[in-house]
Amino acid sequence: MNTLSSLQDIVDVCERSPSYVRAIAPYQPGKPISELAREIGLEEESIIKLASNENPLGASPKALAAMRAALDEVARYPDGNGFELRTALAKMYGVAAARIVLGNGSNDVLEMAAHAFLEPGASAVYSQHAFAVYPLATQATGAAGIEVPARDFGHDLDAMGRAVRGDTRVVFVANPNNPTGTWIAADRLHAFLRKLPAHVLLVLDEAYYEYLDPGLRSDSLGWLEQFPNLVVSRTFSKAYGLAGLRVGFAFAHPQVAGLMNRVRQPFNVSSIAQAAAVAALADQEFVHKSRALNAQGMLALTTGFKRLGLSWIPSYANFVSFKVPNTAEVFQRLLRRGVIVRPIAGYGMPEHLRVTVGTGAENARFLAELEAVLTDLR
Repeated sequence: MNTLSSLQDIVDVCERSPSYVRAIAPYQPGKPISELAREIGLEEESIIKLASNENPLGASPKALAAMRAALDEVARYPDGNGFELRTALAKMYGVAAARIVLGNGSNDVLEMAAHAFLEPGASAVYSQHAFAVYPLATQATGAAGIEVPARDFGHDLDAMGRAVRGDTRVVFVANPNNPTGTWIAADRLHAFLRKLPAHVLLVLDEAYYEYLDPGLRSDSLGWLEQFPNLVVSRTFSKAYGLAGLRVGFAFAHPQVAGLMNRVRQPFNVSSIAQAAAVAALADQEFVHKSRALNAQGMLALTTGFKRLGLSWIPSYANFVSFKVPNTAEVFQRLLRRGVIVRPIAGYGMPEHLRVTVGTGAENARFLAELEAVLTDLR
């Protein structure tokens, strides 16, 4: 085969991909420990990763046991309808199983909503400094993305409401928001929903819901009866500690859920993931322990930032974004010291880094290394 011709054929094939797909900049995840170890020659055990908002406690022992028990059935396809998990979620949250959609992580759920309701000629609204998947999912459908400037790093709901156009089909709102950690009070969210046109779907991303103090949580699931255009997405990746298994879920009107299931990939949640999620739901003591550890760690981190003379964005999640001079250099020097945090220049915040709340020892190590880096740069 002529090599030049073969290369040209590939170019021709790729150029026939829709322009909106070719323009997508792929999502950049946090750097894995193994990758950093290879790059700079450190032992993996000496590296701490505080970049991806994972639960520092790991997973519930009950979930781990359920995973091991499910291994014997890995030669069989999982339950494509997720009956046991949907039943457990319905019981836990008092929502009919027909309202529940399962996803391969909540990213999958967000993409289902986009694929079910967006198309070329339509638009979606989301906030500046909001989760990167919103514009990515929108762009993948050929729809137009409308980014609304943030207010104090959080959602400006009034401005977002004004940004809704006649062709708008979806509005994405994260509460708490990633990567800023900002939070929207329930009364403001409810007022926004009341004003939103009935034909526009509000996708309310509550990935960090379990980390909220119970007194700050909105009755988002209670709103489902009043607002058929509401989708509430959550995940087992954060407080439940199952990030590696990829299990997300959404609550919606049965007809909306039905449309999302039409674009859902068959068997999108593995049997091991479903078993672990059912067991994790039953271990709320582990979730409470995770939330308590997070509160302690958040206080330790922000106290450390104050001592170092750094400003931060008050966060209601399990991470905090802080402002630091020489951001890129600080990030690289922390890497060389075996500490992985997250640069968020891609979110329009080039002067900030985001750090996940870790264990007490990890938080202390991070603050010590950060202080050493800042001292060296003075």
